[in-house]
Amino acid sequence: MAPKSDNSEGIVLNFVNEQNRPLNSQNVADSLQKFNLKKAAVQKALDTLADSGRISFKEYGKQKIYLARQDQFDIPNSEELNQMKDENTKLQEKLSEQRRAISEVEGEIKALQSNLTLEQILAKEASLRKQVEEMEDKLTKMRGGVTLVSPEERKAVEAMYTDTISQWRRRKRMFKDVWDAITENSPKNLKDFKEELGIEYDEDVGVSLQSFCDQLQNGKKRARGQ
Repeated sequence: MAPKSDNSEGIVLNFVNEQNRPLNSQNVADSLQKFNLKKAAVQKALDTLADSGRISFKEYGKQKIYLARQDQFDIPNSEELNQMKDENTKLQEKLSEQRRAISEVEGEIKALQSNLTLEQILAKEASLRKQVEEMEDKLTKMRGGVTLVSPEERKAVEAMYTDTISQWRRRKRMFKDVWDAITENSPKNLKDFKEELGIEYDEDVGVSLQSFCDQLQNGKKRARGQ
């Protein structure tokens, strides 16, 4: 009498037949934990199935290896095997095509997701329109000769700028005096010594005190010419 598929023997038999590969009791017990079968119950079911001839087994020392009965399976001949190989090749090609199609669709989805929604477009348009209006209003005032910066504000900025230039020039002179005193009798190469100390001149970082002084003078000339 065949074991029911919902009892221990039936569950074990179905598993062994589905796997159709050599298994020991531990393999089976580990795989059937979801059925709450303990190893002792699995071992008992395997032995019962083997004794009744429903599965095959071989002994290797103290260990038993179980395997599904091979006579229950239809073994294809060489022609059928070749046909199965051809079908498998065709299925693999179809699978590759499907994967490519899925990849293309996913790419299109990502591209669409990166686009702005209608609400975002409308919000951005409103923001840009507001910026344009503000810039046009400012441009209109400038064309009409409206002073956007008061003389007091201009004077304060020029004073700050002049003070900054003076501080720059003074510190530059102080550094030169100290540097000349340190390196006057030094046997070291001054360029290497400067790099060793991590010192950078204005020119090393692309700035020039003279260019800022010229800007200040040009600004004063334009102010007088207005």
